[in-house]
Amino acid sequence: MAEEHYLELSENPVQFEHASSVNNVFFDEANKQVFAVRSGGATGVVVKGPDDKCSVAFRMDDKGEVKCIKFSIGNKILAVQRTLKSVDFINFIPDYPHTEFTQECKTKNANILGFCWTSWNETVFITDQGIEFYQVFPDKRSLKLLKSQSINVNWYQYCPETAVILLSTTVQGNFLQPFAFRNGTMTKMSKFEIELPVVAKPAKLTLSERDIAMATIYGQLYVMYLKHHSRTVNSPGAEVVLYHLSREGACKKSHILKLNTTGKFALNIVDNLVVVHHQSSQTSLIFDIKLQEPDCAVNTHQPVLPARSIHPYRIPLSGPAAAVPTQPPVPCQLYSSSWSVFQPDIIISASEGYLWYLQVKLPPTVHLLQDKGKLMDFLLRRRDCKMVIISVCSQVLDCQEKGSLPVVATVFDKLSQVYKEYLEADQSYTAAMESGQSRGAAAQKRPVRTQAVIDQSDMYTHVLSSFTERKDVSHKFIIAVLMEYIRSLNQYQITVQHYLYELVIKTLVQNNLFYMLHQFLQYHVLSDSKPLACLLLSLESTYPPAHQLSLDMLKRLSTANDEIVEVLLSKQQVLGALRFIRSVGGHDNVSARKFLDAARQTGDQMLFYTVFRSFQQRNQRLRGNPSFNPGEHCEEHVVHFKQLFGEQALMKPSTV
Repeated sequence: MAEEHYLELSENPVQFEHASSVNNVFFDEANKQVFAVRSGGATGVVVKGPDDKCSVAFRMDDKGEVKCIKFSIGNKILAVQRTLKSVDFINFIPDYPHTEFTQECKTKNANILGFCWTSWNETVFITDQGIEFYQVFPDKRSLKLLKSQSINVNWYQYCPETAVILLSTTVQGNFLQPFAFRNGTMTKMSKFEIELPVVAKPAKLTLSERDIAMATIYGQLYVMYLKHHSRTVNSPGAEVVLYHLSREGACKKSHILKLNTTGKFALNIVDNLVVVHHQSSQTSLIFDIKLQEPDCAVNTHQPVLPARSIHPYRIPLSGPAAAVPTQPPVPCQLYSSSWSVFQPDIIISASEGYLWYLQVKLPPTVHLLQDKGKLMDFLLRRRDCKMVIISVCSQVLDCQEKGSLPVVATVFDKLSQVYKEYLEADQSYTAAMESGQSRGAAAQKRPVRTQAVIDQSDMYTHVLSSFTERKDVSHKFIIAVLMEYIRSLNQYQITVQHYLYELVIKTLVQNNLFYMLHQFLQYHVLSDSKPLACLLLSLESTYPPAHQLSLDMLKRLSTANDEIVEVLLSKQQVLGALRFIRSVGGHDNVSARKFLDAARQTGDQMLFYTVFRSFQQRNQRLRGNPSFNPGEHCEEHVVHFKQLFGEQALMKPSTV
C-alpha cells in the first residue's frame, strides 16, 4: 500500500534544554530562536537557532523573572523584559559595552504586554494602552521614541515577515487594528472586525488570541481566524476564516476553510498551504486557497486531501543510552498537548526539547487526489514539484483506456500554461534590459525559474522518449500522445523543438506508417526545420519519397539554400543543384570548385564539360574574363578539362 503521510517533521530538529531542566523556554519568531533560561544566582541563557551561527550561550545578572527575551535581527542587541513597566537592553555588537541599559514605557500607568524587534535597531513596546515605537542607539546605550499611538489593547500578534503588528481592541476583542513598520516609519492600517459566532443571550463571546494567526500565503498577508463550532443545532463544525490584509485599503474576508469537525485546532503554513492540526483525532488537513471556486466573493474551500496524521517521528537517543546499539529510538508523541505551534511552519515540544519544521511530502498526494487536473494545479504551486509532476505524467500515460486522452491533454495544457508564462516573463525581462528600462525606479527582477516550469527538454528526457520505446503500448496511442503534446505547445504559441518532431517521425517509421508521415508533412502538422529535413534525408533508403519531402521542406525554409545544394551534390544531382542555386539568385557567389569536384566524381565527362563551361561563362560575365582566379583553387580542374577536351575547348576572353 502506498504511503499516505503527506506531512512530516524535519529530520534534523533544533535541540534545546527541555522544560523540566530550565525555568523558562521562549521562542522568538523573527529569528526562529529558542531561549532556554535557567535562573539562580546568575541567569544562564542558551539560545538555539536554525543553524550553529544563530546559537549562543551567555549569563546575565539575575534581576527577576524573565517574562520575555529576544535578540534584534542579526543577534546584535538583546532585549529582556522582567517587569510590566520596562525592558532591559544588552549590546552583543563587538567592541560595544555589554552594560545593560533600560527603557521604561512612556505611557503613564500602562503595563507592557510584550515587545517586537522590527529591524536590528528598532523595537516596538506593546502596552495595554497602546504602542510605542523606538529606535535603539547601542553606542549611546539609549532609545529614542519615534512614534506612539494610544489604543486599548487586549493582546497582540506580530508577523516578522511583513513587520505588521495586530492589536486586539474593544471589550469582545474582535476589532483588530494593524500597524505596519518599515525603515523607521509606523503606518496605521485599516481597522477591521472579526465576525464572532452567534450565541444564545445573555452569553457573550470574546475573541481569543489562540484563535488568531497571521501569515503570508502566496505573497499576501492574511489574518486567520479559527471560528469554533457555535453549538447550534445545524452547525456543521469549525472553520478557518481568512481575512486579506493589504497595506492600503480595507481588510476583506476572502476565504473560508471548512474543517467539518469540532475540537482543538492549531494552524501552520507550509509551502503556501494552510495546515490545520486536529488534536483529538491526531490528524491534519491541508487547504490550498488557489484551488478556488470561480465567481465567488468569499471562496469556500474543502480540504484538498483526506485527513492524515503527521508521519511518525522517532527521537534519536543521546547520552549513555545511545551507546547501546539494541536500544531503539523513542517514538515521539505526535499532536501532544505540550506542543506549541508558531508561524509559518514551526512546531515546538518544550517537554522534549525539540523544534521542528513542518514539511509537505508530495509523492503521497498523487495517490490521494484522483482528479488529475486538480492534482496538477496543486503540484504546480509547490516548491519541490518537478520530479513528482514528471511521475504524474508517466502515470497518466500508463492508462490506455478509452477517454484517457482528454486527461493527458489536460495535464499537458496545465504544464504548457506555466511554461508559457515563464517564457513571456523572461522575454519581457530581456526586452526591458536591452531597452535600458531596468535603470528606472521600478527595475524589473529576472523571473525565477521554479520547479513548476517543465520544458520540452524535460518532457522529452524524462517522459516521452522512454514512452515511445514501450512495447506494451499501442503505437496509435503513442502517436496520439506525442501529437497531443505538440498540439498543447502550439495552442500556447510555444515553438516546438525539432527533437519532438523527430520522435514522431521515428515512431511513424518504426511502425511503417509512411502514409501518415506523408500527410503530417504535407499538411504541415510537423513544422519545417533543417534538423527535420536532414532526418528525412536519412530515411530515403527506407522510404524513397523522403528525399523529395526533405528538399521541399528546405526550399520552404528559404534560409537553407546551402543545405539544399549540399544534399543535391551528395546525390550527384549536380545540374539540379546548379538550377536551384540560379533560381534563388545565388549563382554568382557559390564556390565553383565545390560543383566541379562533384561533377568530376560522377565520371560523366559531358556533365563535367557543362558545369565547367557554366562557371567560365559566369567568370566572363562578372569579370570580363572566363579564367578562374587563383583564390578559387580550380587549377586541377582546368588541367583535367584540357586533358579531356584540349586547350582549344577553353573559352577565350571576349573582345568588345
